[in-house]
Amino acid sequence: MPNIEPESGDPAWRRATRGEPRWHVSLVVLAIIALQMMLPASINDGFVPLVPLVELALLVALFALNPRRLDRPEPWLRYLGLALTVVISAANVVSMVRLISSMIIGTAAGDPVGLLGLGANVWITNVLVFALLFWELDRGGPVKRALAYETTTDFLFPQMQMAASGAQYREWEPRVLDYLYVSFTNATAFSPTDTMPLTRWAKVAMMFESAVSLMAVALVVARAVNILH
Repeated sequence: MPNIEPESGDPAWRRATRGEPRWHVSLVVLAIIALQMMLPASINDGFVPLVPLVELALLVALFALNPRRLDRPEPWLRYLGLALTVVISAANVVSMVRLISSMIIGTAAGDPVGLLGLGANVWITNVLVFALLFWELDRGGPVKRALAYETTTDFLFPQMQMAASGAQYREWEPRVLDYLYVSFTNATAFSPTDTMPLTRWAKVAMMFESAVSLMAVALVVARAVNILH
């Protein structure tokens, strides 16, 4: 049951709140779709326009069924959200595998500028996808977080700790931008920065993102330097 009547003084992330606006995460999904559409045929062959159309259809369905705030706990809405995340994640894995394999076997773009642009596209998409994954799975998803169904968190944000010692962050709760920051810093530092993964799935996901980011950056840069020489 949701924690509708929390103890006095509970911070916002531990009590029922209004829920996050749908359009915040919709912008992230639209950015992922746009980046997928920009991939060259050697990477997206067989995916465009099928996968982006499926992703867009799922996004439109979610927006039509729950257009305002994410505060409706219907299971079918949850399943639609998870289906969208699975499709996006699967497409990202295939794109990353194709990029890495093309560089290993030497079929990647011969233009270093084009290769760096391709690597940047796939790297940014990977950051957005993992941000969506973290946002969708932390504490059972955005709706359960809003309704305080589960107060045991998968990611420990510094604001959660600071809320216990002062009023500055008592009304703070994680939004999609916070998960985007976590994903970006994990992909650039190859490790957690200020937000710590607490559960095993969160640790594995961050570890996988760091490994993929490291391989992509190292291979793209090495291939571009090789072309220049």
